[in-house]
Amino acid sequence: MRVLNALSLVSLIASPALAEEPLSAIDWLKDPAPISLTQPLVSPLPELSEEAGSSTPDVTAAPLGSTPSETVGLLPFSTTGLPPELWSASQAKTISALFERISTDPLPALQALYYTLLLAEAEAPSSQGASSSTFLQDRAATLMRMGAVDPALALIEQAGPQRASVFDLWFDLALLTGTEGQACSALSANPTLTQKYETRIFCAARDGDWQTAALTFETANALGLLNERTSTLLAQYLDPETIEAAPDLPPSRDMTPLGFRLFEAAGAPLPTRNLPRAFAVADLRGVSGWKAEIEAAERLAHTGALPANRLLGLYTSQRPAASGGVWERVSGVQALERALNRNDDEAAARALTKLWPDMRREGLAVALATLYGPALTKLNLPRPAGKMALHAGLLSPEYETLAQSLSLTKRADRFLQTVALGKPDRSLAVTTTEIAIADAFARTEASNDHRGMLDDGRLGQAILSAALQLDAAGPNQSRDIVSGLSTLRAVGLEDTARRAALQILLLKARS
Repeated sequence: MRVLNALSLVSLIASPALAEEPLSAIDWLKDPAPISLTQPLVSPLPELSEEAGSSTPDVTAAPLGSTPSETVGLLPFSTTGLPPELWSASQAKTISALFERISTDPLPALQALYYTLLLAEAEAPSSQGASSSTFLQDRAATLMRMGAVDPALALIEQAGPQRASVFDLWFDLALLTGTEGQACSALSANPTLTQKYETRIFCAARDGDWQTAALTFETANALGLLNERTSTLLAQYLDPETIEAAPDLPPSRDMTPLGFRLFEAAGAPLPTRNLPRAFAVADLRGVSGWKAEIEAAERLAHTGALPANRLLGLYTSQRPAASGGVWERVSGVQALERALNRNDDEAAARALTKLWPDMRREGLAVALATLYGPALTKLNLPRPAGKMALHAGLLSPEYETLAQSLSLTKRADRFLQTVALGKPDRSLAVTTTEIAIADAFARTEASNDHRGMLDDGRLGQAILSAALQLDAAGPNQSRDIVSGLSTLRAVGLEDTARRAALQILLLKARS
């Protein structure tokens, strides 16, 4: 079996600074800030040395050049180590179906792996006569569903968005980030890029061509090409004086980015908390209140679409305005920050005891661990704060280094330590989940569930299938845990496997 020489994306995909323009494709390739990579084990498992572990390589820039759309990616071969034929032996429909199965609430380690696969530069799968743009659209749409709007936008821009096959998706992404000017300019130069009259009307008006916008609007209305809601919103956009006389429109259940922006233009901006996750990006344009920004940032941090340090920046930018809900987390983070700055163990214990359960419940435990895990493990905290600090350290990117320095006595803690070191001690495993993890790490070959894919050269499909199987596994679904973890390790994704195992134990298997 061929062992993968790959890098797994293990920290949060970064969005640009608040109220700044999103990163372009060129920015992604030039600036290492948006992503953090770790080197998984790349030797065949039977040959792993006792000292094998993870390291962080430098991210190198690669010119855009003339990369064809079939191989477009923000992470070039030289950075990911993933082979160009990652997807080429698979069928496009199969990979598209797997993308659709990606959870909206993934394990953070697997979410990072999904981003790596979606952003990697690789040849498209066999499309059986379909356009090569289909794979690009599937990847960008999946990123968008996760809330990773900026990477999706950069991916489309790198591929060359001025094509009818991808223009509508480009336009939607640009609307959410407030950068639709380039898309509208492209449409003005080539009106055949979209068949959507509402897009043509909006862009014409936005570019100041009111005569064309009005004529197109009247024609589309006469031909019945606009639904009543869209027609009303566009009428208000073209003639703001009609807004006061128009009846209030309830938001659509199937809100589009254009509809969202038209509501905003009419002076009736919609809250994003009940809309798909991608809309949360719109609250980070500097046009929303602090509470809305924090709520949006939390939704995006939950899926790794916003890095932990950006969330911290919002949490600490002002004093909390009230109590309860999001304000409790704001107060808790600020209290923990003060305690750590003062080396006050007692205050840190109080803050962590209140904050950790709340952040864990909101799916933000890994974000908090990324920020404070290593620092917390250096404190002398009584239980339960000490236990929370240990868990935060093991959920942080520095889990392996920390595990090497810990002296633990409790059985469950010692088992976690052995997992972090990549050698789960079977004699310490008691629960069904612990036994499954120990068994998975004892194996040296990929699971039978995925071996056929690897033998056929369907590497990306095998990795994605293993990740999905592991992601969907319940705490006591031993077979799926063993299968998913063993395959990830067999192809070289050791860091991903360890972090996923720790997260299963600490975020799924415990109350």
